[in-house]
Amino acid sequence: MNIRNFSIIAHVDHGKSTLADRILELTQSVDERERRDQMLDTLELERERGITIKATAMRIYYTAEDGETYLFNLIDTPGHVDFNYEVSRALRACEGVLLVIDASQGVEAQTIQNAFLAIENGLEILPVVNKIDLPNADVASATAELEEIVGVPADDAVAVSAKSGENVAAILEGIVQHLPPPQGDADGPLRCLIFDAVFDPYQGVVTFVRVLDGRVQAGDRIEVMSTGRTFEVDKVGFFKPEPTVTETLSAGEVGWITAGIKDIGDTQIGDTLTSPDRRSDAPVPGFKPARPVVFSGLYPTDTEDYPKLREALEKLGLNDAAFTFEPETSDALGFGFRCGYLGLLHADIVQARLEREYGLSLIATAPAVVYHVDTTSGDTIEVHNPSMLPPPTEIAATREPWVRLSVYVPEAFVGNAMQLIQEKRGELKDMVYHGRRVELRYDVPFGEILYDFHDRLKSLTKGYASMDYEPIGEREEALVKIDVLVNEEPVDALSFIAHRDKAYEVGRKIVDRMAEVIPRQMFAVPVQAAIGGKILARATVRAFRKDVTAKCYGGDITRKRKLLEKQKKGKERMKQLGTVEVPQEAFLAVLSSDD
Repeated sequence: MNIRNFSIIAHVDHGKSTLADRILELTQSVDERERRDQMLDTLELERERGITIKATAMRIYYTAEDGETYLFNLIDTPGHVDFNYEVSRALRACEGVLLVIDASQGVEAQTIQNAFLAIENGLEILPVVNKIDLPNADVASATAELEEIVGVPADDAVAVSAKSGENVAAILEGIVQHLPPPQGDADGPLRCLIFDAVFDPYQGVVTFVRVLDGRVQAGDRIEVMSTGRTFEVDKVGFFKPEPTVTETLSAGEVGWITAGIKDIGDTQIGDTLTSPDRRSDAPVPGFKPARPVVFSGLYPTDTEDYPKLREALEKLGLNDAAFTFEPETSDALGFGFRCGYLGLLHADIVQARLEREYGLSLIATAPAVVYHVDTTSGDTIEVHNPSMLPPPTEIAATREPWVRLSVYVPEAFVGNAMQLIQEKRGELKDMVYHGRRVELRYDVPFGEILYDFHDRLKSLTKGYASMDYEPIGEREEALVKIDVLVNEEPVDALSFIAHRDKAYEVGRKIVDRMAEVIPRQMFAVPVQAAIGGKILARATVRAFRKDVTAKCYGGDITRKRKLLEKQKKGKERMKQLGTVEVPQEAFLAVLSSDD
């Protein structure tokens, strides 16, 4: 059997999932009644948001023009920068890729990132120029950009419309002609790479594997090379796109294995499976572990859901290797977990999946990056959480992560984009013209582009801008911890770290927002932002006021004054003794606000 394993990679919204749908239709891989848009987007969340989150595999049979039948293993991948790790794992299961480019937009930030990822993995690239049916499509310009910016020859590029299906058949022939078959010894010792996994309540851990050498079938014994644990295989199969049982998986094939693995810790993505009776000499080179760059706290709104949240995080962590978590507690929110993500969209998707798939109701604290603090005693502390920051007297230096930001914009919007990046303390490094588009290269503090940067960039450029970033190390900066006090009591869940120059601006926004959502009391409640003992900004939640002079009409003014004075003293005493309960809604309103 002739095999081709390939992935579809592209920038966000360039038509990967639509192209996968047309390929499935052309090869009649899916029954008419099961057909729907975004066939390979299996999560409800993916179809709702119109983005791919998980890489998904699919087996296809194709009869080429030369009469030979080919087995294609197609893997559809995400396009967003936050899911780059998902793409890198999918590429390890392939020999080639279809690099999809939008004929009207040309080469975008993630096009370049994903193309370089494929080149690093030694994969063959077949360029596909999509959306040729659009009135402003320019195939020649898109292929010229591909050769100039990415350095990929465009001689074999296929121009298609995935929406209408025009010329998609030429891609299938291109796969046969230009992408190499897998190299592997079907009779050698078993060697499988685990590139993904999910937890099934009935079957335990289901591992998604690429078989590099040997073959595996039900009843075989397998060994996880990193742990030495052995298991007996229950079932093996492939994706169509739902899991389908087969007799054997052999070298070059992509599929899944269940082996009664009940403990999530017994398998890791990137591990190698072999046979304990006939071991492979060396494991497959694994993946570099993904380093989370954004951290936030996740807390159940009902404290009794804490064990349920722990179990859900363990299961989700199996399916999403870039996600990390560890327990933490908060005075305001109780028991929860400090979670690490690859970016803000990743954090949003994890929270949405936990709420959808596991029926949890959660509060997420404001996301923060990892800071390093050199103390006066000579130690270096890694700070994931503002509460971990030592007092100012013990800090010798604070360092924050910086990134090299590449923003691609049409010429007309260059001024808008530059103004926004400079607001975020960006330093211009280079400005390169690529035909109709300009690439701006800036060094920017990562914490500054975390919140609303991407949305504001899109709105300032009418949706035409695209961005990508890569870490470039750390710099020493004047960073301070800003506490939020309600009725002069600090609320730990709302503390945050900011640059000293921007402390007032951010503090002002938070206290104004809090003053809107905290319920009024019988006494005035001050909401303050403070650095140490210095108050930066204040807003007041006005008190309910009973009209104590209502019964006094006419008569001596001193009677009214006496009643008002008595009310004032009562309110002051109430303020000293009373406590302000900050409701869950207030945390949700502040922590989920765009500011």
